[in-house]
Amino acid sequence: MTAIARLKESRFLRFAFVGGLGFLVNEAALYFALAVLGFGKYGGGVFSFMVAVTFTWWGNRMLTFRDEAARGGAAIAREWATFVAANSIGLAVNYAVYAGMIALAPAPLNSPYIALAFGTVAGLAFNFVMSSRVVFRTNPVKSE
Repeated sequence: MTAIARLKESRFLRFAFVGGLGFLVNEAALYFALAVLGFGKYGGGVFSFMVAVTFTWWGNRMLTFRDEAARGGAAIAREWATFVAANSIGLAVNYAVYAGMIALAPAPLNSPYIALAFGTVAGLAFNFVMSSRVVFRTNPVKSE
């Protein structure tokens, strides 16, 4: 089976693909916020997160959860807000795993690079579950 065929068949792989693109969007938005808009490091991080989370919400609506996506203005706005909230919690999960491994894990697991990988996987898994069960849950009354 080709990689494209696996991507088409696996909702999780599509979610991870959109998330990978979201990482690139996050980096580009952070650069734009710092270099062009003149934001500070923290404000730039908030700006880039909001750009990236909106991009990944849209990408997952179109690619990963197309059949479950909300229809109608108010329902779509609620879906976006729920996605942002869920991904904010996912960001906290990611960071908690990262920080916990740095503080508590033995070498080499306490390396920032290894901790980042574990944190990213934990955040990805959390965000996928939340997106599947809370944000894009199958619901025949998802429109207004």
